[in-house]
Amino acid sequence: MAVQLPPNRGSYQSSRISTHHWTELKIHQNLPDVVLYVAGVLACFGRRDLFTTMPDRLDVLTGSCMQIQCSFDIPDPHNTFNSTILTSGVWIKESPYFGELPDNVIFNSSETVNRYQGKITGNMSQKNCTTVFFNVTTNYTNKYFFRIEGQPFRATDTENAVNIVVSDFPSSPILTVSGEVKEGTPVSLNCSAVAPCPEHPPELTWTLPTQFTPENQLQENSDQTKSVLSAVIFTPSYLHHEMNITCTAVYPVGTSNKTAEHNMMLNVSFSPKDTLASISPAHPVLVGSCVNLTCSSTANPPVTNFTWFKISGGKRTQVATGQSYTLNVTVGDGGLYYCEARNSHGCGKSKEVQLAIKGGETRGSTMDLKGQTVHRDRTPRLGQCVLTRPLPERNQRNLQKTSLKRSNTVT
Repeated sequence: MAVQLPPNRGSYQSSRISTHHWTELKIHQNLPDVVLYVAGVLACFGRRDLFTTMPDRLDVLTGSCMQIQCSFDIPDPHNTFNSTILTSGVWIKESPYFGELPDNVIFNSSETVNRYQGKITGNMSQKNCTTVFFNVTTNYTNKYFFRIEGQPFRATDTENAVNIVVSDFPSSPILTVSGEVKEGTPVSLNCSAVAPCPEHPPELTWTLPTQFTPENQLQENSDQTKSVLSAVIFTPSYLHHEMNITCTAVYPVGTSNKTAEHNMMLNVSFSPKDTLASISPAHPVLVGSCVNLTCSSTANPPVTNFTWFKISGGKRTQVATGQSYTLNVTVGDGGLYYCEARNSHGCGKSKEVQLAIKGGETRGSTMDLKGQTVHRDRTPRLGQCVLTRPLPERNQRNLQKTSLKRSNTVT
């Protein structure tokens, strides 16, 4: 309501008379009295008489309870708060200006019967207005303002409200991993779930490749909400790569439970494993034949370098680089071969494979993936070896990653 005052013709004085729902502000002048009614006790001319601290938002389950962490302060030194006088706490739905809408007052601690069943669990004499409401329903979804009523001071915080959002299903817990998940290095897995009803907090359970007994801890967050936290220390191996882990929150509601879960696929970094050298054809070959050696490995991140070695006379000699090594066989090419696969986390070595040769000497050549050819003058060749082209990138990835047989059931 806007009130236009006449031009200044004298000094003004004001007095405030508090009633249960209204503050009467009377302005005296030489003219007849002008009375301005302000809903609640919003401080006249923009002054704020009450400051509350509470969450901006609470997500609540139907049928459960909700706890609103609440505290208040009175900034005006002239409005001293007398902690020895019994003070009532009032919750107002949707709008703080309840004079014209008295049904918006859903709870008053001084009343025995209220629209919402609840109780103030905080100590009002210590400016703690924490309140618990029971048997929450979906029509509780709204914003709520807090008011105190005590003699002689009464005030509503009209600028701060808590938004209550009620749903039939709980929100998923939050699952996080601290740091890089690397084979052999312990890592912390953390799961948290909101606890709008601390009297009946959710129980957190894990589905992990290893067995352990986690502990749940109720904690208060910086935004005055509460949550349950569960943390476990887990040492992954490369066999856990791309396995699913699950954190499940079980909320007790009445005689039943409501559940929500969060799934995450592990991305484990590890050095090359299961490195394998293969030779084709595998049986003894004639001099001058074409032979292809291939190296495969499982690694994360993928292998960046393959190196081939030949063992002759007890000595190791590097003969080529690349995932494949193709050669025209000569008598001197027979022997043991193996490969090494390397990424940023280390190296994996294959077992040796035997290149067995039968037949007489011939003039042959050895070629690597770079197309370099070394000729050796021997007896005439039996045939020409066609150089194997580098594998397409996607095929290289398929060779690098072998299938890990495992089963993972998430309930």
